[in-house]
Amino acid sequence: MTSPTVRRRRLSSELRRRRMQAGMTLSDVAEELEWSPAKLGHIETGIRKWPSVMEISALLRLYGVTGGQREAVLTLVRESRLRPWWTEYEDVISSAYVGNEAGAEAVQTYAGILVPDLLQVPDYTARVARSLGHGEHSVERMVAAHLKRQESLDAGGIGRYHAVLEEDALQRVSGDLELLRAQTERIVELATDSDAVTVQLLPTSAGPHPGFSGPFSVLEFDQDEAALAYVESPRGGAIVESEDGVRSCRRVWEALTSAAASPEASVGILRRMALLT
Repeated sequence: MTSPTVRRRRLSSELRRRRMQAGMTLSDVAEELEWSPAKLGHIETGIRKWPSVMEISALLRLYGVTGGQREAVLTLVRESRLRPWWTEYEDVISSAYVGNEAGAEAVQTYAGILVPDLLQVPDYTARVARSLGHGEHSVERMVAAHLKRQESLDAGGIGRYHAVLEEDALQRVSGDLELLRAQTERIVELATDSDAVTVQLLPTSAGPHPGFSGPFSVLEFDQDEAALAYVESPRGGAIVESEDGVRSCRRVWEALTSAAASPEASVGILRRMALLT
């Protein structure tokens, strides 16, 4: 079963489509059901996380949706209400991002001066968490959450995972040769043992590039669902769903992959780094 977060977004899209097919506006529906327009708007935009089966059933009756189509939508409702594992770690990870990542068919990610989350070894994750001011309890929780997320790579949950890795992200832990070796070897292992994982190394010598604007990821989904982006910021990341916003992230991604070493050359460089540590 795909992520409840993705199911929720798919449900919102389906409800908007059904309302428009019925030729009704938000105000029409709100008046008919004696709801506030805000309530219906929240259901259609996904702001309200868990609409009830009774509420959606009322909408479907109004829109004239019956039989198997009605049951398919109600199945989406039930699946969107499931409580996934990542909600237990909302103090250390972005539930909004991880919920979408868990249901993504493909992920393209650039993490700036950090090693991307799904490539990190536990000691690296712990080092980053401490640098962000987390106490030991939170450090342990962040490590556990990252390991749980990484199961999607090990189990083939993500069909394609492509990361652009800054050379500087590794150089920043060069003072700990044991950690640098373990982290480098882990990246090489993933890039060579999994057909789903592609890693490109962006050398420091590449100079300034569009990625300086900050870390981001582009996520793609199946069933013709629109891609979205997640953009990091000092005040927390944001989901980007607009076509223009996603297109802008894709342009930066294309520039990064063009500036980075090829996947084959990147693995060779990383192997040499591991041997030299």
